[in-house]
Amino acid sequence: MLAVALRSPVPLFLGVPLLLAPISSGLFLPRTDLRARLDWAETGTGDRVRLLGRITVEPAVSAAQLYPRFQFPDPLSAPQPPTLEPVGAELRFNAELELPFPCVVEVPPPQLLWRDPLGLVELPVHVEGSSLAVERYPPELHRLGTVHLRRTTTLPGEIRSHAIGAAGEFFTARPAGPSDTVRRINWRASARAGRLIANDFRLERTGDLLILIDVRPTSAGPARDAVLLSLARAAASGLAAGFLDAKSRVGVGVFGEFLEAVPLGTGRRQKFRIRRLLRSARAPESPGPAERLAVSLRQYFPPGVLTVLLSPMSEEEQLLLLPHLRRRGYPAIVVSPSPVPLLVPEWRTSRADRLARRLLNLERRRQLAEVWREAPVVDWTDYWSLGQLVVLLRRPARRGGGT
Repeated sequence: MLAVALRSPVPLFLGVPLLLAPISSGLFLPRTDLRARLDWAETGTGDRVRLLGRITVEPAVSAAQLYPRFQFPDPLSAPQPPTLEPVGAELRFNAELELPFPCVVEVPPPQLLWRDPLGLVELPVHVEGSSLAVERYPPELHRLGTVHLRRTTTLPGEIRSHAIGAAGEFFTARPAGPSDTVRRINWRASARAGRLIANDFRLERTGDLLILIDVRPTSAGPARDAVLLSLARAAASGLAAGFLDAKSRVGVGVFGEFLEAVPLGTGRRQKFRIRRLLRSARAPESPGPAERLAVSLRQYFPPGVLTVLLSPMSEEEQLLLLPHLRRRGYPAIVVSPSPVPLLVPEWRTSRADRLARRLLNLERRRQLAEVWREAPVVDWTDYWSLGQLVVLLRRPARRGGGT
């Protein structure tokens, strides 16, 4: 109608895709719903992350007609678009990502579209696959197996505590009970005895560790608070993984308005519980008082357990945490991620920036001097290194208490 009104054939060419789309859909549209299976993995070290995977669609279609859309959560960044390689009915991809600082994030599965050869019809494809966890924390936390924690007893010592469990060094055999799993049954001994015999193992434990994270907001702003929380989450994940692999008991507490805690425990399930708590940690709208944390800890953790507190220590209310914890029986080692590199990054080298950085560092030293009156503190300025914390953990405790 527009072509007739204007007496020009140009509008007819504009309407060609609308005329061809029904024909293209009738010729190329799949007869059944498309479903894709995602298999992917994460590799790389340090601040480099590489995602490798493949997407297989059923019923089989040409992989050249598949168009994935990746969503990388902050702080992951992709300097270049992912590389796509169609191989028959399989689409392989390779994504090179960068991390500016340690963090624990989950990458969601990509959204997938199918397009016909003419590019006129699009269909969403359901992708079956789980999110991919990306964990990066300082490399010193990978070697925590050599650090022996003191036991949570009245008189801590250097001797490892022994308990009977389902794994470890063989201890004895006994008649099986209703709660024994198939893995604990000694089938050869059961065949000789004519009844079920279960194995007991000696579980070695080097000590207990409590990790506390202060997620209350600071004056640095919501964006920088999110980065500080990401750093604390990464450090807590690395500490928990290192000591759980060494068969220590580890507990985690997250304090915002109220305390959310995972009590002391060991094993793979404990690692999963800790990761789930860390993923859900968020800054509260109304922060709770410092005394509330110290009072709430008694409900989940025994007093005297070795405590690592992750807090920026930039606010007066955060400084009040330490005396309350000490009075309740939780002397702590403080790991304080510094907000100074976030306020004035190192790449800013103007005269005003250098002066601002120097003043902020002086104020930071004053704040940490107050912290040292209550507990040893690690000023975490280099986000990819926590060697000072490992040194403090290896230092033996003084007689009479304290860390």
